[in-house]
Amino acid sequence: MISPLAYIDPEAKIGNNVEIGPFCFIDKNVVIGDNNTIMANANILYGSRIGNGNRIFPGAVIGAIPQDLKFRGEETTAEIGDNNTIRENVTINRGTAAKGKTVVGSNNLLMEGVHVAHDAIVGNGCIIGNSTKMAGEIIIDDNAIISGGVLMHQFCRVGGYTMVQGGTRFSKDIPPFVIAGREPVAYCGLNLVGLRRRGFSNELIENIHNAYRIIYQSGLNVSEALEKVKAEIPMSQEIEYIISFISGSQRGIIR
Repeated sequence: MISPLAYIDPEAKIGNNVEIGPFCFIDKNVVIGDNNTIMANANILYGSRIGNGNRIFPGAVIGAIPQDLKFRGEETTAEIGDNNTIRENVTINRGTAAKGKTVVGSNNLLMEGVHVAHDAIVGNGCIIGNSTKMAGEIIIDDNAIISGGVLMHQFCRVGGYTMVQGGTRFSKDIPPFVIAGREPVAYCGLNLVGLRRRGFSNELIENIHNAYRIIYQSGLNVSEALEKVKAEIPMSQEIEYIISFISGSQRGIIR
């Protein structure tokens, strides 16, 4: 299961049933769980923590030091959950003193050429398209879909169940359940197909749609719109999520 042409540092901890292809480099201070497949020429560097059942394709680099001039060699990690598919040439940098770790959750697909910068947090069940680049300290919530060639500014957040159009660049937060696209980036309606596929009821979808009609089409400022949503839309976990996401946004939301 481990090619004699791979290098594995004696201090690395490797779980059971792990396949490691030729010319892989596994550094010291690395922990790899069970049932992982690490294909030829992948590099798993210092501070990487990899869960179970992941597939890591050729040329991927996990745990490289941050591309941040403030980094001073502090002890940090790059943490990968379970059952992810990490395609060719994906780069996942480890954290800095800001948060101490970069985190990619479980059941994600990171397509070819994706970059996950220092201190980023990617949730569970996300799809990140080819050549999408995520800057430092971003957050992507669960079940978001980020299409190919997207540029995500540092400190931005993308809400869950969102679809971001290919080629989009943005420097503000994208709230949950929506489609974002155009140039400049804008709210383009609900991610109706995605919500239906995930089992959202028609009533719940309508409530979410009505909330966003107030937020984007009422002419009210954001705080007034959120108060109107609280007063007029039946409260649910999803509506609470929208309200807390927008009210907690540090960069403001796309318009």
